[in-house]
Amino acid sequence: MSHVGVPRGTVRKRRSLALLTTGVLTIPVLAGCSSGGEETARGVPQDIAPAARETVADGSTATWAVDALPATFNAFQADADSATTRITGALLPTLFPMDRTGQPKLNPDYLESAKVIEREPRQVVLYKLNQQAVWSDGREIGAPDFVAQWRALRGKDSAFWTARNSGYERIEKIERGADDLQVRVTFSKPYADWRSLFSPLYPKEITGSPDAFNDGARTALKTTAGPFVLKSMSKSEGTVTLARNPRWWGDKAKLDTLVFRAVAAKDRTQALSDGTVDIADIDPATADRITLARRDRGSNGQPLNHGPGSEITPAQALRSWAQAHGSDEDAAEIAQAVREKNRKAVVAYATEQKALRDFAVRKSLEPAYTQLALNGESGPLADDRVRRAVARALDRQELAQTVLGPLGLPAKPLGSHLALAGQPGYKDGSGALGEQNTKEAQALLADAGWTRGGAAEPPKDTKAGSEAEKKGGKDDEAEAEKKTAGEAEEDKDAKSEKSEKSEKSEKSEKDGKKAEEDSTEDSADSAAERKKADQDSEDSAASRDEGLYIVGDDNKPGAPAPATVGSASAVHVLAPARTAAAQGTVLLRQAGVLGEGGAVAATDKQPGGAAGAYAPVGTAAPAPAAAKGQLGKDGKTLTLRFVLPSGPGSQSLRSVGDKIAAMLEKIGVGTEITKVPDESYFKDHIASGAYDLALYSWPATAYPATDGRPIYAKPEPATDGSLLVEQNYTRVGTDHIDQLFDKAAGELDEKAARELMKQADARIWAAAGSIPLFQRPQLVAVDKKLANVGAFGFAAPRYQDIGFKTRQAAGSPADRKK
Repeated sequence: MSHVGVPRGTVRKRRSLALLTTGVLTIPVLAGCSSGGEETARGVPQDIAPAARETVADGSTATWAVDALPATFNAFQADADSATTRITGALLPTLFPMDRTGQPKLNPDYLESAKVIEREPRQVVLYKLNQQAVWSDGREIGAPDFVAQWRALRGKDSAFWTARNSGYERIEKIERGADDLQVRVTFSKPYADWRSLFSPLYPKEITGSPDAFNDGARTALKTTAGPFVLKSMSKSEGTVTLARNPRWWGDKAKLDTLVFRAVAAKDRTQALSDGTVDIADIDPATADRITLARRDRGSNGQPLNHGPGSEITPAQALRSWAQAHGSDEDAAEIAQAVREKNRKAVVAYATEQKALRDFAVRKSLEPAYTQLALNGESGPLADDRVRRAVARALDRQELAQTVLGPLGLPAKPLGSHLALAGQPGYKDGSGALGEQNTKEAQALLADAGWTRGGAAEPPKDTKAGSEAEKKGGKDDEAEAEKKTAGEAEEDKDAKSEKSEKSEKSEKSEKDGKKAEEDSTEDSADSAAERKKADQDSEDSAASRDEGLYIVGDDNKPGAPAPATVGSASAVHVLAPARTAAAQGTVLLRQAGVLGEGGAVAATDKQPGGAAGAYAPVGTAAPAPAAAKGQLGKDGKTLTLRFVLPSGPGSQSLRSVGDKIAAMLEKIGVGTEITKVPDESYFKDHIASGAYDLALYSWPATAYPATDGRPIYAKPEPATDGSLLVEQNYTRVGTDHIDQLFDKAAGELDEKAARELMKQADARIWAAAGSIPLFQRPQLVAVDKKLANVGAFGFAAPRYQDIGFKTRQAAGSPADRKK
């Protein structure tokens, strides 16, 4: 997994905006369970084939796949992405990288020490720099670099185009300490997450002026201070090449060159097999192919029992041969062409499989989690009772099993929004919402006014126009005459009608249906439509299936898509998986890995809706709402817009979405699933609020008080009437939650700060805007000769330790196509 929204100047972008998701850890307890104290949950360990440096050879080149070339090398700009994070990690100082337990750890390459030396009257942090630490131009890293970065990011100078300033606005001053190697930072008010600052640290040449900050660091970094330097970037080849830093004072990088190559998720298998890349995040289908390739190593040249042609039976093969050699020349020609095409596919697949034997699949859980987001801004989900009912209808254990179980990873639902298993302070707070319970979910909906017969009731306080829409011809005119004659009489009738409807809703379902039939005088056409809806409801699964429709690739908010009725795009069938997927294991059938481009900030709500929020003109219409068994109120069925990405890398989300839809159907909640292009999923739907339900991921953080606040902050109205949501795309929040975040951010006692975060998490659970489901799987294909690289889990990579276990000769896997 996979992060564009509010008006300019209001965004405080989350620190780990790349998600390295582009792409998460295990939870010790099931949904609804909660302990009284801090839990000692263990995260899944990283899988990087660790090796001592002395066993790793010096030299050679490794190529690492990224989703796309970085839009910028400035990690503090709004369009910084996962590639930005990955590449700058090898080039720039990170003072407190996360360790394998998800805690910030002092980096001795840059710091000798860093600690709070004063608390009153002001908090003061003293950094003592490594005396060998220098920029690639030879200048010492020092206080001027800290000062320049503070001034650029504190938010007082709008000339600097920065996406976030969290923490920097609390700094009062920065000055030189006792010598040039000491930096003294004084805060205007306490800041618990001070370790999050100055990472990455840029040289003053970049942060010292708006021009250099805004434009200079987008495509080049002339001055760096990591184990590598930026050698070149080629847009035509889609590569960023790093070379050893000759001025690096720490452990020498094992690789001569580290290349990052842009490879789309759908092209990763081909890139691995042809030697284009050595390291790549992959989906389960590719992972399965690698597993099969290594299993088939000892097949002694026997035909593969998977891939193209493996499903052909002996009878089918004989029939094909007979057709190809028969007397009917036209049929023979066609059969021969098909056989030749299949033969080439089999050969190509076998060649790929042979090359994939050189790779290993390293797996763990990413430091990120997938959630079900419930948009509480308007519609049924604006009622917290409906949100809680939806949440309590979910079997989160089953959802976690769907994604993680087939991969052999611990399938346990997540119990916190603000910490993951293995991190200090993790506690399952889901008890604040309650465990899965269908009856209680139904009771919440009933309390909110959603009943079995509610869809047949006319809206409360119905105006003449809406009544006219329900009735035809004469009823329309009569209703208009009533409106003209006098409001008082209509109000009296409306009150009487509401009282009657209230009594009818308490009757049995059978009586309710009869009352519906007796109380309406529909035309023949309207009756036919109701009959069709009842027929559709007989098969609920089929009804849900008809409700799936793909909106055209219209990335422009509010722009109608081309008509698709009768065209292939109107058919809700996803692109077929790779050939091997048909013969794959449960791994392929039930899971996939989402690759979001990374975190996004919130955006202005676009008028007219976004592509996919409502069906554009010409889009195949969803099935009629099933009146049978579905709840309703005021003449409307309880149907929620469920927006999901349609790309091939998002199969697991769609599988989870289907299961959620089935769970909600059991409590009478309908879903209208809309699949939209991956590239517009966040900007045009999530950030703009054009959805009721959605699935997306957030990265883990070592600084929940700072990074979690913009995600769960209560939205505020702007002067232009729009809603400032920061990164809270569910639009659900409370003042109390904000107060707990603010208090924790200023609490210098770590234990007390964690307790405040647990309280905030419980409140977030109770608000039911975000329902954590599971931590995302991390699958990485790595050349089996590479060490110290793979599925890192929480920890940041040590780029200088990555290398081949033995020296690579010409024609080695790292250089097969170079």
